[in-house]
Amino acid sequence: MKITKRPSPNFNDRKAPLDMLVLHYTGMETGEAAIERLCSEEAGVSAHYVVREDGEILQLVEEDKRAWHAGVSSWQGDEDLNSRSIGIEIVNGGHDWPDADGRLPAYPEAQIAAVISLCQGILSRWPIPQTRIVGHSDIAPSRKADPGEHFPWQRLAGEKIGLWPLGAGDASAPVAGSLHAIGYNVADLRAAITAFQRRWMPERVDGVEDEAVRGRADAVAQAYSAG
Repeated sequence: MKITKRPSPNFNDRKAPLDMLVLHYTGMETGEAAIERLCSEEAGVSAHYVVREDGEILQLVEEDKRAWHAGVSSWQGDEDLNSRSIGIEIVNGGHDWPDADGRLPAYPEAQIAAVISLCQGILSRWPIPQTRIVGHSDIAPSRKADPGEHFPWQRLAGEKIGLWPLGAGDASAPVAGSLHAIGYNVADLRAAITAFQRRWMPERVDGVEDEAVRGRADAVAQAYSAG
Protein backbone atom coordinates (compact mmCIF):
# COMPACT_ATOMS: atom_id res chain seq x y z
CA MET A 1 0.00 0.00 0.00
CA LYS A 2 1.62 3.22 -1.19
CA ILE A 3 0.99 6.40 0.79
CA THR A 4 2.04 9.79 -0.56
CA LYS A 5 2.81 12.65 1.83
CA ARG A 6 0.86 15.87 1.25
CA PRO A 7 1.41 17.82 4.50
CA SER A 8 -1.30 20.05 5.93
CA PRO A 9 -0.41 22.81 8.39
CA ASN A 10 -3.65 22.22 10.27
CA PHE A 11 -2.82 20.06 13.27
CA ASN A 12 -1.68 20.26 16.88
CA ASP A 13 -0.91 17.93 19.79
CA ARG A 14 -3.43 15.40 21.05
CA LYS A 15 -5.02 15.93 24.45
CA ALA A 16 -6.30 12.37 24.95
CA PRO A 17 -5.33 8.80 24.02
CA LEU A 18 -5.97 7.78 20.41
CA ASP A 19 -8.83 5.26 20.43
CA MET A 20 -11.15 6.15 17.52
CA LEU A 21 -11.30 6.03 13.73
CA VAL A 22 -13.62 8.44 11.89
CA LEU A 23 -14.59 8.04 8.23
CA HIS A 24 -15.81 10.98 6.13
CA TYR A 25 -16.62 11.80 2.55
CA THR A 26 -15.19 15.04 1.18
CA GLY A 27 -18.55 16.34 -0.04
CA MET A 28 -16.99 18.67 -2.61
CA GLU A 29 -17.15 18.87 -6.40
CA THR A 30 -13.64 17.47 -6.90
CA GLY A 31 -11.00 15.70 -4.90
CA GLU A 32 -8.46 18.40 -5.70
CA ALA A 33 -10.74 21.08 -4.28
CA ALA A 34 -11.13 19.06 -1.10
CA ILE A 35 -7.40 18.42 -0.75
CA GLU A 36 -6.64 22.08 -1.32
CA ARG A 37 -9.07 23.03 1.44
CA LEU A 38 -7.70 20.42 3.84
CA CYS A 39 -4.21 21.84 3.27
CA SER A 40 -5.24 25.50 3.50
CA GLU A 41 -4.18 27.25 6.67
CA GLU A 42 -7.00 29.73 6.15
CA ALA A 43 -9.63 26.96 6.04
CA GLY A 44 -8.45 25.54 9.37
CA VAL A 45 -9.55 21.95 8.68
CA SER A 46 -7.62 18.77 7.95
CA ALA A 47 -7.62 14.99 8.17
CA HIS A 48 -4.92 12.41 8.57
CA TYR A 49 -5.60 10.78 5.21
CA VAL A 50 -7.41 11.35 1.92
CA VAL A 51 -8.32 8.43 -0.33
CA ARG A 52 -8.89 9.32 -3.99
CA GLU A 53 -11.32 7.53 -6.32
CA ASP A 54 -8.51 5.49 -7.92
CA GLY A 55 -7.29 4.28 -4.52
CA GLU A 56 -4.37 6.68 -4.15
CA ILE A 57 -3.80 7.52 -0.49
CA LEU A 58 -2.46 10.87 0.68
CA GLN A 59 -1.27 11.48 4.23
CA LEU A 60 -1.85 15.05 5.36
CA VAL A 61 -1.16 14.74 9.11
CA GLU A 62 0.95 12.24 11.08
CA GLU A 63 -1.14 9.74 13.03
CA ASP A 64 0.18 10.81 16.42
CA LYS A 65 -0.95 14.40 15.85
CA ARG A 66 -4.43 15.92 16.25
CA ALA A 67 -6.01 16.68 12.86
CA TRP A 68 -9.06 18.95 12.66
CA HIS A 69 -11.80 16.87 11.06
CA ALA A 70 -14.50 15.97 13.59
CA GLY A 71 -15.75 19.39 14.66
CA VAL A 72 -18.37 19.58 17.41
CA SER A 73 -19.07 15.92 18.08
CA SER A 74 -19.39 13.20 20.70
CA TRP A 75 -19.35 9.42 21.00
CA GLN A 76 -19.91 7.17 24.00
CA GLY A 77 -19.78 10.23 26.26
CA ASP A 78 -16.47 11.55 24.92
CA GLU A 79 -15.98 14.95 23.30
CA ASP A 80 -12.97 16.60 21.60
CA LEU A 81 -12.92 13.63 19.27
CA ASN A 82 -10.14 15.22 17.21
CA SER A 83 -7.84 14.42 20.12
CA ARG A 84 -9.00 10.81 20.20
CA SER A 85 -9.26 9.88 16.53
CA ILE A 86 -7.67 9.34 13.17
CA GLY A 87 -9.72 10.92 10.39
CA ILE A 88 -9.96 9.55 6.85
CA GLU A 89 -11.51 11.69 4.10
CA ILE A 90 -12.82 9.66 1.15
CA VAL A 91 -13.20 11.60 -2.09
CA ASN A 92 -16.92 11.51 -2.90
CA GLY A 93 -19.37 14.30 -3.69
CA GLY A 94 -21.97 12.85 -1.35
CA HIS A 95 -25.28 14.57 -0.76
CA ASP A 96 -24.02 17.98 -1.91
CA TRP A 97 -22.74 16.74 -5.30
CA PRO A 98 -24.96 13.85 -6.43
CA ASP A 99 -24.83 12.25 -9.86
CA ALA A 100 -26.86 13.73 -12.72
CA ASP A 101 -29.69 11.29 -11.98
CA GLY A 102 -29.84 12.46 -8.37
CA ARG A 103 -28.27 9.34 -6.91
CA LEU A 104 -25.40 9.49 -4.48
CA PRO A 105 -22.11 8.98 -6.35
CA ALA A 106 -20.74 5.46 -6.05
CA TYR A 107 -17.55 4.65 -4.19
CA PRO A 108 -15.30 2.94 -6.78
CA GLU A 109 -13.96 -0.53 -6.01
CA ALA A 110 -10.33 0.62 -6.03
CA GLN A 111 -11.18 3.32 -3.51
CA ILE A 112 -12.98 1.01 -1.09
CA ALA A 113 -10.17 -1.56 -1.34
CA ALA A 114 -7.70 1.19 -0.41
CA VAL A 115 -9.88 2.35 2.49
CA ILE A 116 -10.02 -1.21 3.82
CA SER A 117 -6.23 -1.63 3.60
CA LEU A 118 -5.63 1.75 5.21
CA CYS A 119 -8.04 1.04 8.07
CA GLN A 120 -6.55 -2.39 8.70
CA GLY A 121 -3.10 -0.83 8.93
CA ILE A 122 -4.30 1.81 11.38
CA LEU A 123 -6.04 -0.81 13.53
CA SER A 124 -2.82 -2.84 13.64
CA ARG A 125 -0.93 0.17 15.04
CA TRP A 126 -3.41 1.64 17.53
CA PRO A 127 -5.73 0.18 20.22
CA ILE A 128 -9.01 1.21 18.58
CA PRO A 129 -12.04 -0.86 19.69
CA GLN A 130 -14.49 -2.03 17.02
CA THR A 131 -17.18 0.01 18.78
CA ARG A 132 -15.22 3.22 18.16
CA ILE A 133 -14.99 3.00 14.37
CA VAL A 134 -17.53 5.57 13.24
CA GLY A 135 -18.79 7.77 10.46
CA HIS A 136 -18.94 11.54 10.78
CA SER A 137 -22.73 11.33 10.89
CA ASP A 138 -22.54 8.97 13.88
CA ILE A 139 -20.63 11.49 15.99
CA ALA A 140 -22.39 14.63 14.73
CA PRO A 141 -25.90 13.44 13.79
CA SER A 142 -27.49 16.89 13.82
CA ARG A 143 -24.86 18.33 11.45
CA LYS A 144 -23.40 15.67 9.19
CA ALA A 145 -24.51 12.96 6.75
CA ASP A 146 -21.16 11.48 5.71
CA PRO A 147 -19.91 9.03 4.63
CA GLY A 148 -23.53 8.46 3.67
CA GLU A 149 -25.98 5.63 3.33
CA HIS A 150 -24.17 4.55 0.14
CA PHE A 151 -20.98 3.71 2.06
CA PRO A 152 -20.43 -0.08 2.39
CA TRP A 153 -20.23 -0.44 6.16
CA GLN A 154 -21.30 -4.10 6.06
CA ARG A 155 -18.41 -4.92 3.74
CA LEU A 156 -15.95 -3.19 6.05
CA ALA A 157 -17.34 -5.10 9.02
CA GLY A 158 -16.64 -8.29 7.09
CA GLU A 159 -13.00 -7.15 7.00
CA LYS A 160 -13.00 -6.61 10.79
CA ILE A 161 -13.46 -2.85 10.49
CA GLY A 162 -16.45 -2.09 12.70
CA LEU A 163 -19.30 -4.38 13.73
CA TRP A 164 -22.37 -5.67 11.93
CA PRO A 165 -25.15 -7.32 13.96
CA LEU A 166 -26.35 -10.83 13.24
CA GLY A 167 -30.05 -11.44 13.67
CA ALA A 168 -32.82 -9.23 15.01
CA GLY A 169 -33.09 -7.53 18.36
CA ASP A 170 -35.97 -6.75 20.68
CA ALA A 171 -38.46 -4.57 18.79
CA SER A 172 -39.92 -3.38 22.10
CA ALA A 173 -36.61 -2.01 23.44
CA PRO A 174 -36.68 1.82 23.77
CA VAL A 175 -34.75 3.19 20.81
CA ALA A 176 -33.23 6.09 22.76
CA GLY A 177 -31.71 3.67 25.24
CA SER A 178 -30.29 1.45 22.50
CA LEU A 179 -28.81 4.37 20.59
CA HIS A 180 -27.28 5.79 23.76
CA ALA A 181 -25.78 2.38 24.57
CA ILE A 182 -24.20 2.29 21.11
CA GLY A 183 -22.69 5.74 21.57
CA TYR A 184 -25.02 8.26 19.95
CA ASN A 185 -25.89 11.63 21.40
CA VAL A 186 -29.69 11.35 21.56
CA ALA A 187 -30.46 14.96 22.49
CA ASP A 188 -31.99 15.24 19.00
CA LEU A 189 -33.51 11.79 18.79
CA ARG A 190 -34.76 12.07 15.21
CA ALA A 191 -31.27 13.09 14.05
CA ALA A 192 -29.74 10.19 15.98
CA ILE A 193 -32.20 7.74 14.39
CA THR A 194 -31.41 9.15 10.95
CA ALA A 195 -27.67 8.74 11.52
CA PHE A 196 -28.24 5.21 12.79
CA GLN A 197 -30.26 4.35 9.68
CA ARG A 198 -27.56 5.71 7.37
CA ARG A 199 -25.18 3.15 8.78
CA TRP A 200 -27.25 0.10 9.69
CA MET A 201 -30.50 0.51 7.70
CA PRO A 202 -29.26 2.29 4.55
CA GLU A 203 -32.29 1.28 2.51
CA ARG A 204 -34.42 3.59 4.66
CA VAL A 205 -33.26 6.96 6.00
CA ASP A 206 -36.23 8.87 7.37
CA GLY A 207 -35.61 9.39 11.10
CA VAL A 208 -38.84 7.62 12.00
CA GLU A 209 -38.95 5.23 14.94
CA ASP A 210 -40.88 1.98 14.51
CA GLU A 211 -40.48 -1.71 15.36
CA ALA A 212 -37.90 -2.25 12.63
CA VAL A 213 -35.73 0.60 13.91
CA ARG A 214 -36.12 -0.48 17.55
CA GLY A 215 -35.22 -4.08 16.73
CA ARG A 216 -32.21 -3.12 14.65
CA ALA A 217 -30.94 -0.63 17.26
CA ASP A 218 -31.24 -3.25 20.00
CA ALA A 219 -29.35 -5.76 17.83
CA VAL A 220 -26.50 -3.28 17.28
CA ALA A 221 -26.47 -2.37 20.99
CA GLN A 222 -26.13 -6.06 21.84
CA ALA A 223 -23.29 -6.46 19.35
CA TYR A 224 -21.55 -3.43 20.85
CA SER A 225 -21.99 -4.78 24.36
CA ALA A 226 -20.42 -8.08 23.29
CA GLY A 227 -17.70 -6.52 21.14
